Amino acid sequence: MAKGNRIKITLECTEAPGTSRYHTTKNRRNTTERLELKKYNPVLRKHTIHREKK
Repeated sequence: MAKGNRIKITLECTEAPGTSRYHTTKNRRNTTERLELKKYNPVLRKHTIHREKK
């Protein structure tokens, strides 16, 4: 049985780096490219694009 394809990733705000970070998981086999989601940044008080960080 396989160990699992889900890995932990960190999403960081692109508009103001370092102000907002989210942690989540993704399936490495189905999603090979970097994940990009719209999340809420409490410092800027608006929804911004958060991109997967290495």
